[in-house]
Amino acid sequence: MPNTYLKIDHVSKTFPTPTGEFCALDNVDLAINQGEYISIIGHSGCGKSTVLNVVAGLLDPSEGGVILENREISGPGPDRAVVFQHHSLMPWLSVYENVALAVRRVFKGKKSKAEMHDWIVHNLTLVHMDHAMEKLPSEISGGMKQRVGIARALAMQPKVLLMDEPFGALDALTRSHMQESLMEIQTELNNTIIMITHDVDEAVLLSDKIIMMTNGPSATIGEVLEIDLPRPRNRVRLADNPTYNHYRQQVLSFLYERQRNPLDTKAKTEVSAETETPVETEKSVENRTPETAVTKSEPEKGDPQPPQDQPALKIVDRSGQAA
Repeated sequence: MPNTYLKIDHVSKTFPTPTGEFCALDNVDLAINQGEYISIIGHSGCGKSTVLNVVAGLLDPSEGGVILENREISGPGPDRAVVFQHHSLMPWLSVYENVALAVRRVFKGKKSKAEMHDWIVHNLTLVHMDHAMEKLPSEISGGMKQRVGIARALAMQPKVLLMDEPFGALDALTRSHMQESLMEIQTELNNTIIMITHDVDEAVLLSDKIIMMTNGPSATIGEVLEIDLPRPRNRVRLADNPTYNHYRQQVLSFLYERQRNPLDTKAKTEVSAETETPVETEKSVENRTPETAVTKSEPEKGDPQPPQDQPALKIVDRSGQAA
């Protein structure tokens, strides 16, 4: 068995609130090997982004720690690059200069100008954006912007690539193209990748392991599913693959049977409370006051005639006289 490359070691995270401490994560423990593609999936509020931010060094754990290549993480660093859902490109810089910004920051004094130029072009070529190096972000599509964001992250030569729903804002077709590109890059570079996703098919297609989180607060790892599908993976062929569909069903079962969406549960409870009608018993009818007692009767002369399919209603007092 390969040595653990990245260890999330019994991490818990609490946040102060006006009503006391809020526990977002509780005892998250995970070992990741070099070159593995890990997806973290779960309902909103299950701590997925908190896990990612702790690994990135953007948040300090309240308990436990993160160890990368036998060194504990203590803050952000170029060995962990983050790709967010939104590209965060500098709008006044060209595609080339957006990537160059990261390269100069990391490799200044380590690479010559010519070497840095070649490295920038190499990473833009990896994501198929070398043809648009001189364009501004406003001149390219959303999918192309996200490609540039990935190129910028890869150009830092990170030990771990952290991706927070990187394709969530893209249309379905563009997202599929981006997934294909990412699989090609991961095969070529053997990156260690941790990705947050809400997309079950994306998780099964891309991952070596899927980390399924329990609902928060005090979220933790509910189940780890190892995906044993050969690479390279072809989404069209996998559509009818029984093993692929078995993995997909396991994730769906965890999310929608064992860990129901807390927002859905809350909404159903609220709707039920608003629409619930008390069932009257014989005793409750006897105890009604004259103001609330209602009986069915035929309409009297001069009264407005109700529709034929609706009986007339008349309020009576306890003596049976019309009120």
